[in-house]
Amino acid sequence: MIDTLRIFLTLADAVIITDSNHRIVEVNDAYQNITGYKRESILGAKASIVKSKLTSKDTYRSMYEALNRGCSWSGIFINKKASGCLWHSSISITPYHIGGDIYYVGIFRELEHLAEGVYVAEERRNSIQGVLLKVLAISCEIRDPAIEEHLIRVQQYTEQLVTVHNKRMGLNLSGDYMQSIIHSSIMHDIGKSGVPEGILYKPGPLTGYERLIVEMHPLIGVDILSKINVELTDSFFKDELSVARHIILSHHERWDGTGYPHQLKGTDIPLEARIVSVVDVFDALTSRRPYKEIWSKEKALAYLIENKGTAFDPDLIDSFLMIEEMQTGSLTN
Repeated sequence: MIDTLRIFLTLADAVIITDSNHRIVEVNDAYQNITGYKRESILGAKASIVKSKLTSKDTYRSMYEALNRGCSWSGIFINKKASGCLWHSSISITPYHIGGDIYYVGIFRELEHLAEGVYVAEERRNSIQGVLLKVLAISCEIRDPAIEEHLIRVQQYTEQLVTVHNKRMGLNLSGDYMQSIIHSSIMHDIGKSGVPEGILYKPGPLTGYERLIVEMHPLIGVDILSKINVELTDSFFKDELSVARHIILSHHERWDGTGYPHQLKGTDIPLEARIVSVVDVFDALTSRRPYKEIWSKEKALAYLIENKGTAFDPDLIDSFLMIEEMQTGSLTN
């Protein structure tokens, strides 16, 4: 044990010191008290002895990337005590180069015992966010009794498409970002709450003026979202609402720049909006609505292919077709 690192063991927080292979070389009393592991039984063991399967892979990936660069890292772990009980901890890990060797000093703070505030575990937070966004989206479109089914299907398609597209294109999107897209997709049409029913559900063709009113709904939706955002004083929904804003505002933009409201073109359209654009149109075409008949899946897929590179991101259409091919085993291109 390097004497220069022993000073860290006097801290009130739990401290663990490991070697370059992440094997434990020393822990302090606070670490033993929190984890329930005795020093003598874990010296030489891997630091992952307290690892549970509940911490996201993205968290570990971020940690190893930082440490491999020789940088400090901090984050949240869901670990397991010797008793089997879970504990949530904020940890900072700092590498120290001493005499040609690398040591890592990890300082833990048990979040359940913070003096103020309430800590919400990542999985629980995601669940709460998803449910509340769903309630908000449905409440904004309560006039349409079929809207809940549509919103849920859009969310399901979004999850499939973002997962397959990320893997197929090697985008390395973070898990948090992908989850935000999935949660926020349900918000895409909240602005339609500001469109008169007589126009929104008109069975025949819209007049130019009526079309203009309908095309205002992304701006109305963003205005609704902005009012919600102003009321938030913490970061619980900030990332979620940022992604939701892109989806609400831009899911009617077209790849060729002829969409609305801002005529964005190509990759200037946020990825999350391009994803929802594909799945929203597909579900709308294959669903019966007051103003249209249901299309067959084959006809809807043909429409997507026909508009690949004009209305829709061509790479996303290829990914969506891959999903359909995996589900049916065959597909007409």
